[in-house]
Amino acid sequence: MTESSSGAASGAEVLEVRRVRLVEVPAPGLSSDERLVMDRAWDAAVRANPSLFDGPVVACAGLAQEGPDGVVISWVRTTYRHYAVRRVPGVTAWLPGLFVAVVQPSDDGRMLVGRQSSWTAAPGRWQLPGGSLEPPAPHVTLDLATLRWYAARELAEETGHEASPEELSLWLVTRGVRRSVGVLFRAPVRPASWLLERYAAVASSEAAQGRAPELDRIRLVRAPEELAGLDGPCVDYLAPVVRRYAGTVDGAGA
Repeated sequence: MTESSSGAASGAEVLEVRRVRLVEVPAPGLSSDERLVMDRAWDAAVRANPSLFDGPVVACAGLAQEGPDGVVISWVRTTYRHYAVRRVPGVTAWLPGLFVAVVQPSDDGRMLVGRQSSWTAAPGRWQLPGGSLEPPAPHVTLDLATLRWYAARELAEETGHEASPEELSLWLVTRGVRRSVGVLFRAPVRPASWLLERYAAVASSEAAQGRAPELDRIRLVRAPEELAGLDGPCVDYLAPVVRRYAGTVDGAGA
């Protein structure tokens, strides 16, 4: 497992991996006072963004190295309400998120990034196509194949590009400043014009149904310096991942 040297500058870790193993663990308990604080924080978040919903979600309970090129991710079953506790000072029982994302290269050496729409949990934020995970049925294993399936689904929903799960290769694991962990897959190279056309088609389809797409804007970027020109903040892992991608395009990485 190799840590990208670019991760330290942004506070986000970027780990190059070949294996990911997922292990379910019990969710930490909340005291009655913490639960009351959580409910109040969630109610406030919903008032600010009525599109939020308290559905089931997978959260991250830990990330550890396993061998020279693998990691083990501990995960728990919870709901989105639990994430509201992260914003409350003094509460220590909160859990970071676990998500999948896709690095989509274009044929001119760039990669696709998108800006979250106003109705999402992170309006205006630039990131990779991707999202959170729903817990599997009880006693069903959450594995890398399931993560790959989720990644392919998110790529199709957000960009209009339908790649089969088998086309996505495991590439990086990121851990952000607030400890949220992302499993990143790399998609096959596609023509830049085709990627833009596919996104325009899905955005037009959503608009025809009176909805804003999950990504209200996309860009193709070549280097982390270009992120400064985007109209909005970027998720903390984005700059080191773009830098790592640029190194592979230049022949400096695998």
